Amino acid sequence: MKLKLCITSLLCTAGIYASQAHGTQALSETQEGIKYIKMLGGTLKSQLKSQLQADPSGMSAIGFCTAEAQRITDEVNTQLPDHAKVRRTSLRTRNSINKPDAKDIEVMKEIEASFRNKSAAATMITKVETEEGTRYYKPLIAEAACLKCHGENISPEIQTAIQTSYPEDNATQYTLGAFRGVIVSEIKKR
Repeated sequence: MKLKLCITSLLCTAGIYASQAHGTQALSETQEGIKYIKMLGGTLKSQLKSQLQADPSGMSAIGFCTAEAQRITDEVNTQLPDHAKVRRTSLRTRNSINKPDAKDIEVMKEIEASFRNKSAAATMITKVETEEGTRYYKPLIAEAACLKCHGENISPEIQTAIQTSYPEDNATQYTLGAFRGVIVSEIKKR
């Protein structure tokens, strides 16, 4: 009887440690996904902020985005482990490189509905399991600075620059506080 109790106790203890280890791994993966989102988002935001401070008209910012945003995204990805990547996408893209896949569209429609219902926050992270791994989505919200190139009243100079670089642009007519897209971090199953 004592042996049976001892074995049962050991099995329970092993089960508890296994579930804690699994919980720690999931937490670690979540932290990893959020870290990559912050790496890309922080880099792009600080660079864009510098451009807007140097040239409040927004012309420098649109030039920066056209020339540097994708390069910065690629550069951040070279710093990540092989099992991870980070990217930007939207339901209304400007650059065709950032087109969403079916899962992105599904998740972004849910996030957009949450913002319309006022049940979401800009700081929320949506975790989605896929066959390949786990995706973490952080919403991008239209701030005042964004509206110079993504808003309803874009200057004619910026409109011309957008049309020249992105003839199929769909990323305008946003209002302050609107859901604009997401940064997605993907962690592949290992």
